[in-house]
Amino acid sequence: MSKVLVIGAGGVGSVAVHKMAMNADIFTDIHLASRTVSKCEAIAASVKERTGVTVATYAIDADDVAATSDLIRAIGPELVVNLALPYQDLAIMDACLATGTHYMDTANYEPKDVAKFEYHWQWAYQERFKQAGLMALLGSGFDPGVTSVFAMWLKKHKLKTIRTLDILDCNGGDHGQAFATNFNPEINIREVTAPARHWENGEFVETPAMGVKQTFDFEGVGPKNMYMMYHEELESLAKFIPEMERARFWMTFGDAYIQHLTVLQNVGMTRIDPVIYNGVEIVPLQFLKAVLPEPASLGPTTKGKTNIGDIATGEAPDGSGEKTFYIKNICDHEDAYAETGNQAVSYTTGVPAMIGAAMIVTGAWKGTGVFNMEQFDPDPYMAMLNEHGLPWTVEELDGPLPF
Repeated sequence: MSKVLVIGAGGVGSVAVHKMAMNADIFTDIHLASRTVSKCEAIAASVKERTGVTVATYAIDADDVAATSDLIRAIGPELVVNLALPYQDLAIMDACLATGTHYMDTANYEPKDVAKFEYHWQWAYQERFKQAGLMALLGSGFDPGVTSVFAMWLKKHKLKTIRTLDILDCNGGDHGQAFATNFNPEINIREVTAPARHWENGEFVETPAMGVKQTFDFEGVGPKNMYMMYHEELESLAKFIPEMERARFWMTFGDAYIQHLTVLQNVGMTRIDPVIYNGVEIVPLQFLKAVLPEPASLGPTTKGKTNIGDIATGEAPDGSGEKTFYIKNICDHEDAYAETGNQAVSYTTGVPAMIGAAMIVTGAWKGTGVFNMEQFDPDPYMAMLNEHGLPWTVEELDGPLPF
């Protein structure tokens, strides 16, 4: 019997809980908590209707370590799956340490007052988790998450070394809105407006946000403009693939999204420092989030596909020289909505969250301390991707990307 507590009731939390309920042989007792209990109740009702499984729901402020600890003690889960905001990672890790509970998340900690996506805050918990005999698994979403597992699978099965790695994230979906983000608007806009960084020759090289653009023809979607960005898996990949000379992350954005974002940035609406309005302190980006469509509301109208994958070039294991492989998943927004009531951006993060949790509670991945995805055998994770809605393909390319 494995009892899990999921914290966070957005689109990703909804997908993860639905998929856990569809795997009741692994997840025998599912609990869901969020600041807004009505969101938990709506997810639980959908899960009950679709699967017949009952999900217990709770209200919790995950910033409150004592209250979160009390809830964990009352439930007694084997694992806490943190699908809340990245700002809350450390508080939830503290609650897991206080209660002797394993921990997992999908995105690394970042402080509220500065858009820094770095692992050092969570890596600092290594000794505490190790001494407690507990496991913390970081970043079991798609990117980060699956993209790191993809890289390690290529290194295990196709390449002796990885010299260059490019992660390509394309959302070819159309939700019909003038401007909306497919996951938490505050996190999305903080990521996009932060300076870009990529790994090259042993160090991170910084470039202006959205300053490097290339066009790529994505299977199932077509040609799209993609922009080089910083994403946290670059930090862990550079650590765990030490021979890697260069690693980059690319994400697609439509012209309308870029135009809207440019205007919002120019007028100060993407600021994360507080301003005074009518005597009240507000953060412009948080206000913007409040007026934008909820990502979870986009499911019924979103059509098209996502295409996310890795292109890696390195030394062939048989000594035949360099080879390049492209490994990817293509996910359909409408199929994702039909299965879980959520669009594909939530689906491609929520399914890997379920799989990461399964790796821990089944013992497929074991350890004490704080771990990144790259540190474990990719094969059982890759098998579950194929079995649970995110099938992947791998092909050999004629050579590395020409740019």
